[in-house]
Amino acid sequence: MTPAQLSRRLFLQGLAAGSLVVAVRVSGPCALALVDLETEAALPFEPDVFVSIAPDGWVAIVAHRSEMGTGIRTALPMIVADELGADWERVRIEQAIGDAEYGSQNTDGSRSVRRFYERMRIAGATARTMLERAAAARWGVDATDCAARNHEIVHKPTGRSVGFDELVTAAAALEAPAREELRMKPASERRYVGRDIPIVDLDAIVTGRAVFGTDARRKGQLYAVVARSPALGGRVRSVDAAKAKAITGVVDVIEIPPFKAPHAFQALGGVAVIAKSTWAALQGRRALVIEWEDGENARFDSTSYERALVQAARESGKTLRDEGDVDAAFSEAKDIFEADYYVPHLAHASMEPPCAVAEVTTESDGTVARCDVWAPTQNPQAAQTEVARTLGIQPANVTVNVTLLGGGFGRKSKPDFIAEAAYLARRLKRPVHVTWTREDDLQHDYYHAVAAVHMRAALDGAGRPQGWLQRSAFPPITSTFVRGARYGSAGEMGLGFTDLPYSVPNLRIENGPAEAHLRIGWLRSVAHIYHAFAVCSFPDELAHRAGRDPFEYLMELLGEPRFVGLEGVEYPNHGEPLARYPIDVGRLRHVTERAAELAGWGRALARGRGLGIACHRSFLSYAANVVEVEVGSDGAITIPRVHVVIDAGLVINPDRVRAQMEGATVFGASLALYGEITAENGRVQQSNFHNYRIARIYDAPREVNVEIVASEALPAGVGEVGVPPFAPALCNAIFAATGKRIRRLPIARHDLSS
Repeated sequence: MTPAQLSRRLFLQGLAAGSLVVAVRVSGPCALALVDLETEAALPFEPDVFVSIAPDGWVAIVAHRSEMGTGIRTALPMIVADELGADWERVRIEQAIGDAEYGSQNTDGSRSVRRFYERMRIAGATARTMLERAAAARWGVDATDCAARNHEIVHKPTGRSVGFDELVTAAAALEAPAREELRMKPASERRYVGRDIPIVDLDAIVTGRAVFGTDARRKGQLYAVVARSPALGGRVRSVDAAKAKAITGVVDVIEIPPFKAPHAFQALGGVAVIAKSTWAALQGRRALVIEWEDGENARFDSTSYERALVQAARESGKTLRDEGDVDAAFSEAKDIFEADYYVPHLAHASMEPPCAVAEVTTESDGTVARCDVWAPTQNPQAAQTEVARTLGIQPANVTVNVTLLGGGFGRKSKPDFIAEAAYLARRLKRPVHVTWTREDDLQHDYYHAVAAVHMRAALDGAGRPQGWLQRSAFPPITSTFVRGARYGSAGEMGLGFTDLPYSVPNLRIENGPAEAHLRIGWLRSVAHIYHAFAVCSFPDELAHRAGRDPFEYLMELLGEPRFVGLEGVEYPNHGEPLARYPIDVGRLRHVTERAAELAGWGRALARGRGLGIACHRSFLSYAANVVEVEVGSDGAITIPRVHVVIDAGLVINPDRVRAQMEGATVFGASLALYGEITAENGRVQQSNFHNYRIARIYDAPREVNVEIVASEALPAGVGEVGVPPFAPALCNAIFAATGKRIRRLPIARHDLSS
């Protein structure tokens, strides 16, 4: 029996028509159910769009977010199952298609749990309440005396029980309870939340049975690769495809029209080679003879751009936060210290490059009726919208099936590669699998913004800052959607910059202009990367300059536990009100103190070794890193251990949080040690891992110790939180070991030999 992708509406229409539906898998509200209306067999119990219970008692829970290694396909269903009282061994997880009925499906911003924790509890509690009421009616008792335990409803006074399967029909006939009627389980009754539970895809992944985007197949599909302009916005001047078409297996060569500015999520355009295999398509692309018209970004040179960006960060910009009298503090100070920090463009470089399969269905007159997509996308709704725009149809006529993702880091929330597949499928009237190579991925990415950050402090006689000025300049993500945008949005500036937690009497925060010449997108932890690098490195510099211990200086700079007020500052706070998720310096202090304690801060170290510390609030969570580094006489860096402490509020699956923190140190090591995208004449110079290096096993920290702060606070972000403090902590450790200060990443650019 083949699983079918159906909507709730179509499923119910099929039942109403009296059809026999056997083992139908429904995406959206989904259940595996045996249904025969002629014999009045039980229907699945579907109390909520996220959960259903089949007549045999199996619980199906919809995972509406994308799985790319974070474990979210496990964590969100854990919340539902816990509140429902289900036996985890009798739960099936069903991946949702793109559909607005689930709310946002954009799996980025470390917000899946915090945005849907309460919604998942409601889904589970709704189903449980209806089952409890069905059991109470069956026994003629008060429903408040009934409780769900391990896939059964138990009558607490007598101990008698009945399985979920025996209650499905009766529960389905009940009216769903109102939100105020639901009783949420107390923490003492949790069975899954807060426990280490293996991810549901683990066995399939380790045995090679898991289906990623690269593995997606449709009957009769063709394979395509695309030659794209080496400079953003370039277009084809001429193309000679004769040699490409002569290669065995090549079916066609099709030109994809260039995007219309702003590029947003449109296909870039170029020349596609379609073949019976990816290998043949690649050989065909190599044989193309293309003359490109480069366009306005051909003048982009990263070396001269760096000089201009650093200068922009040194000049007055837009004031975003202004407290006290900064000008007076600097004019009266006898000691002023300033420093410039720089982080280059970075690429996502996820293990699985972008890829997608699209299949188009046409009407008898040749017009497009619908499109079905299979893709490793972080945002199926955005893909639905972009494919619809590309084909000129309604989004409702586009079905986006979400595969597992071999990494994403934000890249796969932009569906340009899916639009390419849809365009080619329409032209060829056959399913088309578009594959990006590693070279395509690195040279046509939505790059993390390059940034320059200027830091300036007016110091008193003890080296304490009485005046503080910080200014960043970077090509904003807004440039992807608004042509000519040059200033950071409030959201970007609120990522570790306008929300500065330090206690200084006179403070000014500004933003300078920067022009984009590459596609700019969000990468794991976004603007926190460059903001944290500067904001967490500068105090370490001030501490050493004052002859103070960096940890003690940092704690003094943080000040007393308090909530940071941001009156008059435009600060989105990751989409949450400050009253709900305040900037809590007490929590930031705690993780910092604990990380120092775990690392044995202050202990004597051998020559060439050093400890560095950094703390940062991001995605509403609090994290601190202490990095221990060893620098050899030849300048070679090893990282013996990293101590990470995170306070993310209520944690659903601690094993996944530890894994994310461990992964963040390796990801952070890649960015800090080697990460750099450069361009000459508008052309990105890096093409594969030989010149866009990532951390190898000998670069990665030998030992990562993670401590999760036990908390019943509201759930906050996890996936990106471990990245921001790593690079500054590492560079602070390098200074402690060598006396050499790194203000410009990557570290590989610097000679650390003694």
